[in-house]
Amino acid sequence: MLTVHDTTAGPPVAILGTGVGLPDQVIDNETVAGPAGVTPEWIRSRTGIRTRRWAKPDQATSDLAVAAARAALADAGLRAADLSLVLVATSTPDSPQPPTASLVADELGAPPGIVAFDVNAVCSGFVFALVTAERLLRAGGGHALVLGADVYSRILDPADRRTAVLFGDGAGAVVLGPGARPSLAAARLAGYPEAHGLIRVPAGGSRIPASADSLDAGLHHFAMEGRAVRGFVLDVVAPAARAFLRDCGVGPADLAAFVPHQANPNLVADLAAAVGVPAGRTATGGGEHGNTGAAAVPIALHDARAALRPGDLVLLAGFGGGMAAGFALLRWPGPDRLETTDGHR
Repeated sequence: MLTVHDTTAGPPVAILGTGVGLPDQVIDNETVAGPAGVTPEWIRSRTGIRTRRWAKPDQATSDLAVAAARAALADAGLRAADLSLVLVATSTPDSPQPPTASLVADELGAPPGIVAFDVNAVCSGFVFALVTAERLLRAGGGHALVLGADVYSRILDPADRRTAVLFGDGAGAVVLGPGARPSLAAARLAGYPEAHGLIRVPAGGSRIPASADSLDAGLHHFAMEGRAVRGFVLDVVAPAARAFLRDCGVGPADLAAFVPHQANPNLVADLAAAVGVPAGRTATGGGEHGNTGAAAVPIALHDARAALRPGDLVLLAGFGGGMAAGFALLRWPGPDRLETTDGHR
């Protein structure tokens, strides 16, 4: 477990902008229900998901990430040339190599010498990447583009009702840089590797390289033990979130917004109740987008920001494969968030 409470070392780092990149193709429950052997009502009642977005055949993770990145940079009033760091949280990269972050940086026209790498903590990835980027900027200055992006539709087994009905594709982005006050008040990252088998894609790595046999066996499909994952969220993530808030001297009622991983709306509602978050303060965008993996938290944060005021406390909670959980307590920045040291607004 790693906890970050120090917000005084180095220059303040603030959230300067946010953005999303979503495919145009909307997939309803009727489309996925038949192959999964269920009904549309079964999906809606058990998950709360009504639609999801899927990438077109010519769209990859980097394409959605670039769209989100451009939106976030525009929101921050910055250019790709202003960036010193690009982090992409993903477990569905364009290819095993190079890092998807390198493809994103190149497509954006980022300057030579930029640091670009991927973070794979599955659905916790964005929070892990956000904390990493914030620490690096405190040490070295500059601006960072932090993305969560996944295209899970490519690795689903349409006949597996435990997974095929849940997932969508998308990307979300945050731009970090110098600000009057730090946006990250505290963070905690934790791993539970003894449960690593609950979420998996068995083949395609060095243990089980891609082959005709691995393809025939369906070992490249995403697999999940749904009931056990639900138990992990309620029995491990919820108490960990309460403990993190307690250690920060913050109560659930102090939060203006709770932005958890959008596993599915029903589970999100149960998690919020278990953490003790008051009604109406939890981001619940998964009903329209489905579970978008590492993109879920930044997409939900972008959607929630319209209701936030300067100084509001926001709790991000990522959780998923590994197993892992990441929490970030944000103090929402004010209009001066765009007052940067190099004169950009």
